[in-house]
Amino acid sequence: MITVITCEHGGSKIPKEYSDLFKEDKNILASHEGYDLGALELAKEISKKAGGYFYYSQISRLLVELNRSITNKNLFSVFTKKLNQNEKNELLKKYYFPFRNKVENQIRKLISRRNKIIHISVHSFTPVLNNKVRNTDIGILFDPKRKEEKDFAVLFRNELSLLKKGLKVRFNYPYLGISDGLTSYLRKKFNQTDYIGIELEVNQKFVLNDKNKWKDLKKNLQDVLTIVMKTKTLF
Repeated sequence: MITVITCEHGGSKIPKEYSDLFKEDKNILASHEGYDLGALELAKEISKKAGGYFYYSQISRLLVELNRSITNKNLFSVFTKKLNQNEKNELLKKYYFPFRNKVENQIRKLISRRNKIIHISVHSFTPVLNNKVRNTDIGILFDPKRKEEKDFAVLFRNELSLLKKGLKVRFNYPYLGISDGLTSYLRKKFNQTDYIGIELEVNQKFVLNDKNKWKDLKKNLQDVLTIVMKTKTLF
């Protein structure tokens, strides 16, 4: 079993040549719309113990959405939808395909060598969206029809509850694991005996409100992944 850790929304950087697109609303880049607060920090911590391969992007999702398929209507944001097709193609060429292809090609190479892959795509979510409180601490997103993913999610949640009491962990919340994303795309490329794709969603309230709890949570998630990866009966 080899781990592949990815972080698609790790930063809010905008290359200089595109900065004018955001000059009227620069503050949005630092919001949850611009990137996943804390996600890259968490992904780096997890990858330290997990080993394997680690890929991340610090380009804002408002430039191009790396966690959406090429046909998704939200691939480009309101800031970049107004670009002409040649300009959009240039964005895809520079930032979208290099990241996505690198991850997919590495997984394909590893599977061709008879390795089984656990891919964890690390994200975070805003505590309140559209005036509604997101009622969980950790979300584990997966495809319920894929037994290996469900087994992984159950084991991960159980081990986390043993290690850290009081955390609220929910499956396929605040988003569905089968919604369009990098993991759902890769499930179409690789069968479930070779590829397990999990999205890990962490509430940003830890980063925003309590640095000590955030530090502890990163360590807890790091430790739980290590435990789960050593559970041979799962794989």
